Amino acid sequence: MSEAIDWLPDGTPYSPRFSDRYHSENGGLDQARQVFFAGCGLPAAWAYAAQWRILETGFGFGLNFLVTWAAWKADPARPRQLHFVSIEAYPVTQDDMRRAMPQDPALHPLAEQLAAQFWGLLPGVHRLSFEDGQVQLTLYIGDAQAQLRQQMPTVDSVYLDGFSPARNPEIWDAQTLKAVARCCRRGTRLASWTIARAVRDALAENGFEVQKVPGVPPKRDNLQALFNPRWEPRRRADAWSQPPQLPPADARRAIVIGGGIAGASVAFELARRGWQVEVQDRADQPAGGASGLPAGLFAPHVSPDDSLLSRLSRSGVRATLQRAHALLQPGQDWQHCGVLEHRVESSDGLIGLPREWQLEGAHAAPAGSRPHPGHDWSHPADAAQRALAGLDGADAACWHAQAGWIRPAQLVRALLAQPGIQWQGRRRVAQLLRQGSDWQLLDAQGQVLGQAPLVVIAGGHGSDQLLPAGWPLQRMRGQVSWGEHKDLAADALPPFPVNGKGSLVPHIPLGGLDAGRGWFMGSTFERDSDTLPPSPADQAAAHAANALRLQALLPDKAAALAPAFAATPQLWAGVRLAAPDRLPLVGPVDPVHQPGLWTCTAMGARGITLALLCAELLAARLHDEPLPLDAKLAQALSTQRIGA
Repeated sequence: MSEAIDWLPDGTPYSPRFSDRYHSENGGLDQARQVFFAGCGLPAAWAYAAQWRILETGFGFGLNFLVTWAAWKADPARPRQLHFVSIEAYPVTQDDMRRAMPQDPALHPLAEQLAAQFWGLLPGVHRLSFEDGQVQLTLYIGDAQAQLRQQMPTVDSVYLDGFSPARNPEIWDAQTLKAVARCCRRGTRLASWTIARAVRDALAENGFEVQKVPGVPPKRDNLQALFNPRWEPRRRADAWSQPPQLPPADARRAIVIGGGIAGASVAFELARRGWQVEVQDRADQPAGGASGLPAGLFAPHVSPDDSLLSRLSRSGVRATLQRAHALLQPGQDWQHCGVLEHRVESSDGLIGLPREWQLEGAHAAPAGSRPHPGHDWSHPADAAQRALAGLDGADAACWHAQAGWIRPAQLVRALLAQPGIQWQGRRRVAQLLRQGSDWQLLDAQGQVLGQAPLVVIAGGHGSDQLLPAGWPLQRMRGQVSWGEHKDLAADALPPFPVNGKGSLVPHIPLGGLDAGRGWFMGSTFERDSDTLPPSPADQAAAHAANALRLQALLPDKAAALAPAFAATPQLWAGVRLAAPDRLPLVGPVDPVHQPGLWTCTAMGARGITLALLCAELLAARLHDEPLPLDAKLAQALSTQRIGA
């Protein structure tokens, strides 16, 4: 449940849980600017840096983040990337976040942007993106000590904040401060408003040089510290998890093999960090493979136990929403419209959601209670949604609010339009050869197609030809039946997409603003099949399979498309690549023997939902940035599980 807030007569938010106010008596702005930001030597410390990473131990209403973000915007010497990591065990609601917005003209518009993304904060890691991805807020929702030990971000500054040690001792105890110290590099500066003796002693024991400095009213003294231990801090010894040695900033050249959604996402993330990126693909145009799907869905996976895939899919959906909002035209390229999931194989009416999401969601919550944050993501479908899909109360169905449709090729083109990216089509890479500090890309005749110190294999089903032969990867052909709406009644199909065993994506623009709209039903999953185009017999079988899926998915609506299937609709086919566990592969191919060779592939059927997240994960690992998702999920995607 979201945190309950009381409001003092002067409008200051107050925590009943800790019997303490969130801000100081003076509203918190002076504290944010002078105690934390200036106390860490900013902005001078970050001048002209490629990135700056800040850790905060209590997010509250985000005032320290907003002040830091505003200072970053105003600084001509700001770092290219600002990473702000903050821990919060009890996040407030979006409505309370809006109520507490600072009225300062430099902060208020930033607070509006923060509040707009402040939803669905279940326990775990959430990445919120601002300023076209140059400002990244990573929220750790949960116990501070546990989150820090799991995530272990490397940071350059620390804002040691939170309710007072007397009210909330866990955030200030010796073990939590030890976990903070393990995230610091030599030279990391720390600032806090408290000068409690136990805090000072714990910091000193963990390698900080601590001093008291004149305070910001109403405090007489504040605390500042420098991480400079007498011992050499331990580093991660595992070659698979260590960030690699990167070329100098002015020599950062990379080649991405693959011009689909995975390759375009990787190129985008690298270019945003200052790399000059060349994308090579065998097709004439971007999205020439499986990413050429005319329309697809992004939606979270749900499970009663909130499985690894469910948590991973939510991180992926959030990343997809952020990029689509920034890069695409709603209604034409994509739509955040929600998706209804019909659990067609449910024999007991269960809809797959964790129990507490249903009990505490808006459809079942007592009056005046705060809904469970899971309800922001998914909840039982209501009567109106069921009626529009032709389902009744006996059908197991849930509504995914953070979901919608997208035209993947449009997203690919938008990603590749990022400055610093060069497209090269009709390039068939047959071999990779290490030459000095570079990798050479060779065609079948041994001609050099390009070379760079970093190469990322992200070519969908073509990746398996360049990755080690022992990697157990599988090709899967998918086929989608589609047609135009022109002969259908206005209410023949639901106004939103429906998924389950297969998916129907209706009302999709087929071209420009004056073009018609189409429906797309699929997709088949033909393992170990990669023949394109499909034979006439395979096409007929695919249409028949998709018609059966539609009949099970939307029994009352299937009749509207029966004539189209009888007359043979149009067909789209593509080939996907999948790992045995159906999770993507993200990371170095062999960090010891093949340094500089990475991969981001095997998206399977979830490329739209996961590719952007996977690319951000790859870039974070390359640059020693805070991870954009739970470290356990990142480990589940690691190439180490296959390549070690």
